[in-house]
Amino acid sequence: MNEVDLAFTPALELAQLIRRREVSPLELVEIYLERIGQLNPQLGSYFTLTAQTAIEDAKAKTELLTTTSELPPFFGVPISIKDLNAVAGVTCTYGNPALINNIASYDDVVVTKIKQAGFIILGKTATSELGSLPYSEPTGFPPARNPWNLEYTPGGSSGGAAAAVAAGLCAVAQGSDGGGSIRGPAACCGLVGLKPSRGRVSKAPVGERLAGIATNGPIARTVADAAALLDVMSGYVTGDPYWLPNPETSFFTASQTKPSSLRIAFDTSIIPLGEADTNCQQGVRETVKLLEELGHQVEQKSPDFSGLVEPFQIVWQAGVAASGLPVEALQPLNRWLFARTGSVAEYLQAVAQMQVVARQIVAFFDSVDVLILPVYLHSPIRVGEWANLSPEETFQNIVQWVAPCPPANATGQPAIAIPVGFDSKGLPISVQLIGKPAAEATLISLAAQIEAAKPWIRHRPSFAI
Repeated sequence: MNEVDLAFTPALELAQLIRRREVSPLELVEIYLERIGQLNPQLGSYFTLTAQTAIEDAKAKTELLTTTSELPPFFGVPISIKDLNAVAGVTCTYGNPALINNIASYDDVVVTKIKQAGFIILGKTATSELGSLPYSEPTGFPPARNPWNLEYTPGGSSGGAAAAVAAGLCAVAQGSDGGGSIRGPAACCGLVGLKPSRGRVSKAPVGERLAGIATNGPIARTVADAAALLDVMSGYVTGDPYWLPNPETSFFTASQTKPSSLRIAFDTSIIPLGEADTNCQQGVRETVKLLEELGHQVEQKSPDFSGLVEPFQIVWQAGVAASGLPVEALQPLNRWLFARTGSVAEYLQAVAQMQVVARQIVAFFDSVDVLILPVYLHSPIRVGEWANLSPEETFQNIVQWVAPCPPANATGQPAIAIPVGFDSKGLPISVQLIGKPAAEATLISLAAQIEAAKPWIRHRPSFAI
């Protein structure tokens, strides 16, 4: 297998190659670091490289291969961490240049679990400032670009993570999602992006300040990789404000299990924000047709999300003010969001209203196993496309674009984005599957069934090969 093929090999397969001593952790790290050096200056997917630490870790793991066969599941596989998460001894900028010398003194628990699973961390990937925007172009950093077409965004806020996986600059990536920040970048870059259920992945040791709308999760090339990485990330940590019991079987097992006939609803519009564009509609309708052929019961219907828009915006924008950064250190849109932040009472009222609407949305799933929606309402925007708009105009464009994603954040339901084709510009087309609360296994099984029927793993961006 040549170096390009290795770089695009799914993480689970790389782990097996390492176990069989067909490739070493050091060889893999050197391949990825060389590719990052060649491609990242144009792609902007990494803010920070941890090359020396990665090489040292890889050397130690390569030596350990000669002395033991008791290895963790992803022993020696290279991964990236989003620059909203702390890795001890590594810069954590949150997409703000004022924090360029902010060295984390601890690991987030999700990072600890990733290390315990045997992964080797290559670096920190690009994000929007504070993770608040669906494109990754923070002031003071090169913009992250889409490897399928460098003129377009890879999405946000996990844009760097998705760009890195899609370009073969890491095997798999950790991301986070507070309003579509895993699913959107996965859709823009033709990947699998899984937002877990609320309480599935711990946010320890830090607190939770956005009413449970945000969570960490995996971005991967295959459903099996995403499922196996979710197995690694999952689990309660003492003191978590939300938690779920461990599943009876692993999420990886779910990816290898054919689903039973499911009751599936779908729609191509989001009430009250409108209809998806032709490309996004096409992805949904082709997927629905496939699912009917696979024996599932399909019906066009969806919840009314009208009451969710305003309270979700209030909760989401409060995260900017809660960051602790002075307003003058923020880029213009985040400054505008900071200025819009209301009182504590208004925030709590918005949380309560969001929870009432969330109950209504979850009730829709009493008669439905899975809801299929577009990931976004239109195709990816160009890098800098909204740069000359006012903050208010940009904000309205964002709300209109990402509309299908926030409902699952508000309700805490699991959701997964999967690629299903390409548009006329060569950009990926994806769909989003939303499941019942805590039903990641159902989504993973269904996504794997779609993946098997319409394989996409063979597709690689020409820029990256």
